[in-house]
Amino acid sequence: MTQSFVHEPVVQGPVIPEPAAPVLPPAFRCVLAPATDDAFSRARALAEDGAGDAAGTLVLVERGDILDLAVILAPDEPLALSRRAFLVGMLALIDAVGTHAAPEMPITLLWPDTLMFDGARLGGGRLGQPEGCAEDAVPDWLVFSAMLVVSKTRIGDPGLTPDSTALDEEGFAPGIRLALVESFSRNLMKAFAVWEEDGFAGIGARLLAHLPQAGGAKAEIDRHGDALLERDGAVGRLALAPGLSDPAWRDPTTGTVRL
Repeated sequence: MTQSFVHEPVVQGPVIPEPAAPVLPPAFRCVLAPATDDAFSRARALAEDGAGDAAGTLVLVERGDILDLAVILAPDEPLALSRRAFLVGMLALIDAVGTHAAPEMPITLLWPDTLMFDGARLGGGRLGQPEGCAEDAVPDWLVFSAMLVVSKTRIGDPGLTPDSTALDEEGFAPGIRLALVESFSRNLMKAFAVWEEDGFAGIGARLLAHLPQAGGAKAEIDRHGDALLERDGAVGRLALAPGLSDPAWRDPTTGTVRL
């Protein structure tokens, strides 16, 4: 079954971005949201209003200290299978960060949703779906949302929050937000194309390369998105769905990345 998570438009004309907006592939439409919004909630509301017609909408919150984005997807498989779109989004996010980072810096995944940069928490991803959608039903939409810390200067001394890091602390160029969004959107389109043409195995292998637990194990991601790790004949399972119910990287008080 094909994976048409982001619909190509019937007519593709030149893309003229708004001021301070990223330049996205033609299949995407950028919606800029004020700093008081959060991309996840805004994208969910747009998806509920537009259902499949909203696919390809990328919401970007206009704030400088946090990169907060969300994209609406149009799955064509039951939720139990299409939930793997979350892993595609995480791989696209990791690849975007890796494109602009120093090549020797390790980017790792704390299963299933937390992105670590050089051993410190940088951000993570979330998945939204229609309320009450059954595992065997095809969702009208899915929302993949991602958040990264751009700068911690507003909270004082970064040394007081050693478990987390920020892009400006790690040597990323000023104004990196839009470049990361552009890289993310391109990587996302490419990954979905690979899934459609070659299956999920290659995507899973690339993501598992960033999973510390997979080191030295025979590892794969099954059709439900669970990571299977085999060592000495014993198979361990890292389930996907339960880990998405409460994002480990998110501070419920601030609504942003835990510092």
